[in-house]
Amino acid sequence: MTGTPSGNAPKDEKWLLHVNGSSTIQGNGAGIVITSQQGEDLEFTVKFGFKASNNKAEYEALVAGVKMAHEAGARHLLVYSDSQLVVKQVEGIYEAKEENMVQYLQQIAELRTCFESFQIIQISREENIKADCLSKLASALEDFEPDTLLYNTSLNQGLPYDPSNIFSDRFENAHNRMVGERAPPRQSMGSIQAQGTSRTIPHTRRNSL
Repeated sequence: MTGTPSGNAPKDEKWLLHVNGSSTIQGNGAGIVITSQQGEDLEFTVKFGFKASNNKAEYEALVAGVKMAHEAGARHLLVYSDSQLVVKQVEGIYEAKEENMVQYLQQIAELRTCFESFQIIQISREENIKADCLSKLASALEDFEPDTLLYNTSLNQGLPYDPSNIFSDRFENAHNRMVGERAPPRQSMGSIQAQGTSRTIPHTRRNSL
């Protein structure tokens, strides 16, 4: 378990984030479930437009999910992942030796400073079933048209920041419904362009570390 600075926060102020990355023959993707402090869920499938190992997919899912939670208004975040490697590396228990893993950890370290408290906990795949199913769905889906949805999760690579395209109407409406007027002002770290009507919102992620 890890926190910034201590990870402790009143239970009713914590947002929950479940993430899972999937790498298959059909493709790669992530499943993300954000639960507001009121207990409402916002679900995402993220389609990767690049090849990714299982570990890379797990890190991509984590980075994307943490950014989305911050942009949705979370100040106290509790993250659940079923990847032992990712959780232990973020905690500092396991050493990251591969350069791209080190870069992911640097991104996450920067993102953690955006929260008043931050925790990450390893859970079983059975406990992470919703995010797991979403990630498998993302991996199996055909690639989306660029104007359907595009989400940039990278801090240093990928698409330029465009303040006019931070959130789709669907995401913005869901955010307003979830947190209402209590949401603090957001400083966006990514760009989202979207059209969608389902509760599960698909993303195409085209760049990686």
